[in-house]
Amino acid sequence: MHSPWQVFWIFLRLGLTSFGGPVAHLGYFRDEFVQRRQWLTERSYADLVALCQFLPGPASSQVGMALGLLRAGMPGALAAWLGFTLPSALVLALFGLGLAAGATVLSAGALHGLKVVAVAVVAQAVWGMARSLCVGRARVTLMALSACAVLLWPGVWAQVGVMLVAGGVGWWLFGRGGAALPAHAPSLAEDGLHVPVRRRTGAVLLLMFAALLVLLPLAVSLWPGMLLALFDAFYRVGALVFGGGHVMLPLLQAVVVPPGWVSADAFLAGYGATQAVPGPLFTFAAFLGAAMAPWPGGWIAALVCLAAIFLPSFLLVAGALPFWEPLRRSASAQAALAGVNAAVVGLLLAALYDPVWTSAILGAADFELALLAFVALVFWRVPPWAVVLASGVAGALLAHGGQVF
Repeated sequence: MHSPWQVFWIFLRLGLTSFGGPVAHLGYFRDEFVQRRQWLTERSYADLVALCQFLPGPASSQVGMALGLLRAGMPGALAAWLGFTLPSALVLALFGLGLAAGATVLSAGALHGLKVVAVAVVAQAVWGMARSLCVGRARVTLMALSACAVLLWPGVWAQVGVMLVAGGVGWWLFGRGGAALPAHAPSLAEDGLHVPVRRRTGAVLLLMFAALLVLLPLAVSLWPGMLLALFDAFYRVGALVFGGGHVMLPLLQAVVVPPGWVSADAFLAGYGATQAVPGPLFTFAAFLGAAMAPWPGGWIAALVCLAAIFLPSFLLVAGALPFWEPLRRSASAQAALAGVNAAVVGLLLAALYDPVWTSAILGAADFELALLAFVALVFWRVPPWAVVLASGVAGALLAHGGQVF
């Protein structure tokens, strides 16, 4: 085992420089740990990525936790998460505190520019995910039906139900003769890596994950309290998000906007700002907690929301690693996941329409800005942080020039 401090400082540097979203983060990790430091081989890294894509939660953060776990045990997993998450979480929490205090952190035009660029960012995510996850008529149809269903029946549990149904459909459609992972795929142990978690401990962690998912809503009903309600809501989102950080958008919107914890405008402005900072998209939770005003908004709520949304990932990664070898060869699991992934794209497509499009695109100027941002992201490969900053400036300039957004 190695020092958790070494893990922390390496991931802190990555947290300060890893722009571009989850897929880009996986590229940064590969360059750092496979190519440069040679902590593990290419095939072992591919194993970890496959595991984390199979589990709900933010795949890039989970890969980071797994790397820290394999390098320095449980303290290493915590150090990797803290280092990678801290920079963006602090910046977004400060932004949320400024909005909650009514401070003019950004002009109204700049804030609207951030809302507009969120349209382009989500559209880019739909575009990219659909091209890889919705291949063939069956998956495209699953995607479209899923989008229609969640628009007709909005809410977190409807979204969860759609994913479960899609998983069953995927198992039925693709499981009969569906492709599994190679029978002789290399294991982590074959590359000299040791998983410092016993199967018994892994089972306890997985049981804890499921128990919290069931018991937290009961605890909220028995002991009503804002902080406990926040922890329950954000834990549930972190436990039920398949497909990465962008997919949390509809789930988070459903739990924080209808109760009035955060306004729809602040939600989209914060989501746009999240694209301009490095690190994991799930640090959006720190903004939402800080933006809630008055009490319990602020630093305490930001910490509660941040810890709650990442806790499921920690429990799942540490709990699943000891059992990964037999699971990753299951054709049935791969088939069900194919259906879930198609539904995930449908959920994101529905979110692109409502609330992203309906709240941000109010006129021709909005559409033009969103279109230019989309072209810059998808075809010109401009870094997302640069597109976000440019859209904020464009929003401020257009508002100053008398344009109506």
